[in-house]
Amino acid sequence: MPAELAVVGLGYVGLPLARRACEAGLDTVGHDISAAVTGGLTAGRSHIGDVSDAEVRRMRARGFRASADPAVLDRARTVVICVPTGLTADRTPDLEPLRAAARTVARHLAPGTLVSVESTSHPGTTQEIVRPLLEESGLRVGEDFHLAYSPERIDPGNTRFSFRTTPKIVSGCTTLCAKHAEAFYEQLVDEVVVAAGTREAEMAKLLENAYRYVNIALADEAALYCGQAGIDVWDVLRCAGTKPFGFAPFRPGPGVGGHCVPVDPRYLMAHAEEQDFSFRTLRAAREVLDAMPGHVADRACRLLREHGTGPAGARVTLLGVSYKADVADVRESPAFPVARALRARGAALAYHDPRVDAFTVDGTPVPRHLTPERACAGSDLVLLLQDHQEYGSVPWDDAGCPVLDTRGTARGRRVTHL
Repeated sequence: MPAELAVVGLGYVGLPLARRACEAGLDTVGHDISAAVTGGLTAGRSHIGDVSDAEVRRMRARGFRASADPAVLDRARTVVICVPTGLTADRTPDLEPLRAAARTVARHLAPGTLVSVESTSHPGTTQEIVRPLLEESGLRVGEDFHLAYSPERIDPGNTRFSFRTTPKIVSGCTTLCAKHAEAFYEQLVDEVVVAAGTREAEMAKLLENAYRYVNIALADEAALYCGQAGIDVWDVLRCAGTKPFGFAPFRPGPGVGGHCVPVDPRYLMAHAEEQDFSFRTLRAAREVLDAMPGHVADRACRLLREHGTGPAGARVTLLGVSYKADVADVRESPAFPVARALRARGAALAYHDPRVDAFTVDGTPVPRHLTPERACAGSDLVLLLQDHQEYGSVPWDDAGCPVLDTRGTARGRRVTHL
């Protein structure tokens, strides 16, 4: 029997969607081009932090099937595309995974199917890129099948808002397409928000993360200014954050990471350039954010010199190399450019992260300390890049070396804040 739902791409977006669909009682299958991913799921093992092995086993008990064979898509009533849309080596938008997924879906598309795209991309992607590829099947959008766009809003590590409780934006290539998308997602979430069209929904997703991008850059630049002017930026943020209106708190750090914030604005900027429009605000923000890892490395080197040793040969340990607190995800983590900058200055690197088992920079593994206490005892400088909850109990006053805190959470006489 054909599945009620087929999820294409079983990563950080697709697997939580499949889990929620199973919870809602939908007969769900998943397709991923990685046999390692599908094999692990078949064996009851999860490969992402937000879905546990136990949850995968419950999905399996409810009938969930994962396969690297696209034949599982045959005649599915709804197909949701959740493949990554990241950046190429030269930091430009990479839509090849989305194109490949659309071609795969087209080969297995049946009349009456709803196809929903959740992968992030620039306005016009659904209509101008995905639609023609799907129509190579010989079926027509709005006549033979329905095509929708519903941007993902997955926030790894967020325990306050789940898939079900986060409002879901939906849109369609036609009014009827949007109605089918609305009816499908109403089975999974508490609130569905219908956009005027697919371009509006695509732009909404980009604007959400451009907002964060710009405001993180503002917080970073404020931190740089406060450091130069002798102002405690963390107290400034504490005070400003008490205003109950007109101010949303953002915190500075060593850079931005993850699957959305450092990526989505580049999609918007690149597409705008094709239309002879320049997002000056985003460009200014990118300049600030791209410079932060280098600033952190420079500050680390100054601190080493202040304590009687230069960066060449210095033992520097990075604490927290994931892109976000309390998650294991290292995608686009600022730890990578910070590590490169310190290596370029001759530092000998090590790291500690309670959630990241291996950290490799440009093909070279970075040695791992088993505890933050050992990291402090065996280093000339400790660089706190991520404020995992485990670091809240570290006795920084007992550290055998200076500590540079980029997150404003550590306290102690050996601690210097960014």
